[in-house]
Amino acid sequence: MSTGLYRPEDVRDNCGFGLIAHTSGEASHRLLQTAIESLTCMTHRGGIAADGKTGDGCGLLLQMPESFIRTVAQECFGQDLAEIFGIGQFFLSADEEKAAMGRSAVEQVLTNLDLEVLGWRAVPTDSSVCGQIALASLPRIEQVFINAVGMDEDQLNTKLFVARRQAEMACEADEDFYICSLSGRVIAYKGLVMPVDLPKFYADLGDPRLETAICVFHQRFSTNTMPRWPLAQPFRLLAHNGEINTIEGNRNWADARTARFETDKLPNIREIAPLVNRTGSDSSSLDNMLEVLLTGGVDLPRALRMLVPPAWQNMESMDPDLRAFYEYHSMHMEPWDGPAGIVLTDGRYAVCLLDRNGLRPARWVQTTDGFITVASEIGTYGYRTEDVVAKGRVGPGQILMVDTHTGELLQTEDIDDLLKARQPYKQWLRQHAQRIEGTFGGESAPGIEADDLDAYMKMFQVSFEE
Repeated sequence: MSTGLYRPEDVRDNCGFGLIAHTSGEASHRLLQTAIESLTCMTHRGGIAADGKTGDGCGLLLQMPESFIRTVAQECFGQDLAEIFGIGQFFLSADEEKAAMGRSAVEQVLTNLDLEVLGWRAVPTDSSVCGQIALASLPRIEQVFINAVGMDEDQLNTKLFVARRQAEMACEADEDFYICSLSGRVIAYKGLVMPVDLPKFYADLGDPRLETAICVFHQRFSTNTMPRWPLAQPFRLLAHNGEINTIEGNRNWADARTARFETDKLPNIREIAPLVNRTGSDSSSLDNMLEVLLTGGVDLPRALRMLVPPAWQNMESMDPDLRAFYEYHSMHMEPWDGPAGIVLTDGRYAVCLLDRNGLRPARWVQTTDGFITVASEIGTYGYRTEDVVAKGRVGPGQILMVDTHTGELLQTEDIDDLLKARQPYKQWLRQHAQRIEGTFGGESAPGIEADDLDAYMKMFQVSFEE
């Protein structure tokens, strides 16, 4: 048993998580309702406060419900959104003066990036379902609608990434300012409510016009911290079950290598550093790092395998080309090790993966209606057994990916085959890798006898590995 003061890095989670996607990308309100039902069935995986209403946080991350958002924009502003548009979901201070400053800062950075702000919408909510703890910190929840004229979707999302970081830096003094999502591809609805109350709290989620083809869901279980609205998951890309036990090293390395990040998409990347937060949860830091890689031009399968690789170093039977892929990327990114289970979407792909420890359950089921469901446990909603097309589990170091544009269901071997063949990694390693070999020939501890050195190392907990 540990003693001493509270340490933020000691936070541990054992959450419920999952996703539902239509393999062919067919959007429907039924898919959203099914995801909410699945989330509700995992209420037992989250904490509940003494008031019986305040949960540790739950939420949904949706593929952009384009038709619904366009309809809402027309209703609110009397104008049509541009062909390419984005939307931000914000937690703002309950103090109107602070909230106005937050809106102003957001509008300023968006305008500076040649984006047009159509307007702000107060998201319809019902606070009667909130408990006392949630009400005490209830933020204003608002959406900003953004037109992108003369640019494509990738250019918009790059600008929105920069805008988010600039807005966060400008509003650093406002502890209530938080950006749930700012994207042209996804939108997040989350908060300190019970899963069953989520569609009651957010009227949008009960609106039959809201249709989506991908929904990531998460029920948080928090220890050692009071529940807070921004800590609810999913984050801007992912939801996570477990912990990142290597988080201090990951954050340090992220800071250290920022100076070496170069990409044409983010020419002034150092101006928006730090790229990975140190005050949020370990999950939010992983979300930050993934967002940086994707915005910088790394595609999703490669980015995920860089961040969360399987065990490969001692796998003698591994394909040499695949081993070369992992060895090459190990020189660019250290593993973000768990135990961790992750579900995520970037608006096109729906993905579940486990780290190499594999200590978080993730089971999947594909049914005749085109739905594929991944969750912490089986049977999170009432599909019929005779409708099951295929089922399985995501194991240690494995990955499952649905491409809603092509209808493909990609599993671990499919993705590995894709990645290992992209570049001549074996050749690059032979030609460019510099290996440090041999042993240290000097005296390891001058003036200390070998027997004494062993005792000292034992006293100071210096392990054989170190």
